[in-house]
Amino acid sequence: MKRPLGLHPTVLLLASTHFLVDGFSNIYAPLLPLLIPQLGLSLAAAGTLQMCFQMANSVAQLGFGHVADRWRPRVLLVAGPIVTVSLLTLIGLASTPVMLGVVLVAGGLGAAAFHPPAAAMVHRLAGVRKGYAMSFHITGGSLGFSLGPLVFAPFAERYGLRWMPLLMLPGLAILAVVLRRVPRVERLTEPGAAGGFRALAPYRKPLTLLYMIVVLRTLGALSFATFMPVMLTRRGMSLAEAGTVSAVYLFVSSVGGFLGGPLADRYGARNVILWSLILAVPFLALAPAQTGWLFVALVSIGGFLLQSTLPVNVTFGQTIAPISAATVSSLMMGFAWGMGGIAVPFVGMLADRIGIERALVVMAFMPLVAALFAAPLPKDTPTHAPARAAGVGTPEATDTDVAR
Repeated sequence: MKRPLGLHPTVLLLASTHFLVDGFSNIYAPLLPLLIPQLGLSLAAAGTLQMCFQMANSVAQLGFGHVADRWRPRVLLVAGPIVTVSLLTLIGLASTPVMLGVVLVAGGLGAAAFHPPAAAMVHRLAGVRKGYAMSFHITGGSLGFSLGPLVFAPFAERYGLRWMPLLMLPGLAILAVVLRRVPRVERLTEPGAAGGFRALAPYRKPLTLLYMIVVLRTLGALSFATFMPVMLTRRGMSLAEAGTVSAVYLFVSSVGGFLGGPLADRYGARNVILWSLILAVPFLALAPAQTGWLFVALVSIGGFLLQSTLPVNVTFGQTIAPISAATVSSLMMGFAWGMGGIAVPFVGMLADRIGIERALVVMAFMPLVAALFAAPLPKDTPTHAPARAAGVGTPEATDTDVAR
C-alpha cells in the first residue's frame, strides 16, 4: 500500500475532511463585526453565543466519543461533516440572537459527531509515528480554521450575510468526493474489550492534568480568536483586513500544531507541552498593545507556541490510557475545549468593562497557569500499542501495526 507523506491513506482522507469541518466551524467570529450591529449584540452576548457553539461543538463530543467506541463510527464520520457544512452557512439568515444560537448549536453538533471517531481512527492507523499522524490530522483542521476568515469575511462584506448559504454548495461537493472513500468501520474497539469512562479510572490523575491544560489553553486561544476581529475593526480596519489578520494568526498557529507532534515523538510530550505554554505568554501579553505588523508578528508567534501543544495533548492522553480511543479523544479535544469556551462570555463581560485590549492581556496569562498543571505529568509513558480497530480490516488490508 502506498503511503503518501508516510501516512495511511485514510489518515489523509480524515485530515482533508477535518480541514473542511473546522473551516466552516470558524464562520462565526469573522462575521461578528457584521452580526453585532445587525442583531444588536453586546460583547457579552457575542461571547455567550460563542459559548453555546462551543458547548455543542466540543462538550457534546464526550457523548459522541462514547457512542463511537461502541457503535458504527463511519455513520458519525459521514453525517457530522454534512450537518456542519449545511447548517452553519445559514448563519447569515438569522434575524434574532435566538435564531443565531439555534444555527450555531445545530451546526456545532455535526462537528462534534465527527471529531472523536476521526481522531481515534488516526491513532489506530498511525503505527509507530502517532505524534506525526495526529499532528497532520489536527493541522488539517487548524489550516481550515485559519483560512475560514479569508473566505467568509470578504464574501459577507461584498455580498451580504443573506447570501452566505451559497457557500454550502462547494463544501457539500467536496464532501461528496472525499467521504465516499472513507472505509467501513464497524467498531473502534474489539468486541468485549473494556472501554468507556469506567475503564479510564486507573488513568484519572494524568488525564485530569491534561484536561485542565486543554481547558486553560483553549480559554486563552479562543479569547483571542473571538475578540481580535472586533478589536481590529474598532481600530479602523475593514472586515476583510481584520479577517486577513485573523487568518495569518490562525495559519501560523496551525504550523505550530503540525510541529508539536514530531517534536513530542523526539523530545517527549511533557517537555513540549510545558515549554510551549510558558514561552507563549510574553508574546500574547505584549501583542494587544501593539499595532500593524508588530501586532501580527507577536500574536502569531504566541499562537504558534500555544497551538503546538494541541496534538500532543491528544496523543499523550491516548498513550497514557491506551483504551477507548474515541472517548479519550473526546475528553482532550471536545469536552475540555468546550469547558474552556464556557468562560468566553465572561471574557466578553470583562472586555465590555475594561476594554478588549486589557481583557486579552489577562487571557494571555492562562497558558502560564496551564503550565502549572503540566509540571506533574509523567515524563515517560507506556509504549505498548493498543489493539487495532475492529472492523477496519486485516493488518494486510490496512497496513497498520498491531499489538503482538
